[in-house]
Amino acid sequence: MSGKMYTRFVQPGRLALITFGPCAGKMCTIVDIVDQKRVVVDGPESVTGVRRHMMPIKRLSLTDFHMQMRRGAREKTLKKALEKGETMKKWSETAWGKKLAAR
Repeated sequence: MSGKMYTRFVQPGRLALITFGPCAGKMCTIVDIVDQKRVVVDGPESVTGVRRHMMPIKRLSLTDFHMQMRRGAREKTLKKALEKGETMKKWSETAWGKKLAAR
C-alpha cells in the first residue's frame, strides 16, 4: 500500500473532462455542487464550448487541476481564474491532454 490519500475532490474550481453526453470529450469546470450526485459545470463556452448546466458526477472525470474560486462563480470570474493560472495551457501539456488532442 502506497499510503497516498485521494486528492481529486469534487469541489468548485476543479477542472473535469465530460465523458458522456453531447459534450463528451470537452473540458469543464465545476462551479457549484447541487447534491451528492449532481454538480453545475461551466466551460466557459467561449473557451471550451461547454455551456453552464447541471450534470451527474458519474459523467465527469476529475483532473488534478484546481482553481481557487467561490461557489456559483460567474462566467467572467471563471474565465479570469482560468487565464490567471494558465490552467488550459497546463492541461494541454499533460499526457492526458495530448492524448485527447490527438484524437
